[in-house]
Amino acid sequence: MARRHKARKPMAEINVVPYIDVMLVLLIIFMITAPLLTQGVKVDLPQGEADTIEDDAKRPLVVSVDAQGDFFLTYDDDRTKAVDDDTLLHDAAALLANNPGVPVYVKGDKAVDYGRVVEAMIILQAAGAPSVGLITEPAEGR
Repeated sequence: MARRHKARKPMAEINVVPYIDVMLVLLIIFMITAPLLTQGVKVDLPQGEADTIEDDAKRPLVVSVDAQGDFFLTYDDDRTKAVDDDTLLHDAAALLANNPGVPVYVKGDKAVDYGRVVEAMIILQAAGAPSVGLITEPAEGR
């Protein structure tokens, strides 16, 4: 008796064209949305050790963020007041318009959420500050 061999069916091939189309659409979506997701705050960081502020320099505009996340606006050393976000924007814009070139600094408590310090920097940039610096305490033992 002769055995009959059944002819094997060729394996089904995977059609990759629809997958390529989907990947191209996803690539286009990611290329469009990626630049929109990256936001940043411009900060001028020193390249080396920070220098102290000169006494003859213009009086700085300082925004302090306490441990609870509240803002305090200081100008001319004797005018410190608690402000909310809208008042900070308005007052800082007025001070910067009347005193062009005044240095702008943010002093944040080490216990406050970093996001709150960034919010202060964003508000100051919206008020017209060309650059915003950060105030820190000198490290102990140096």
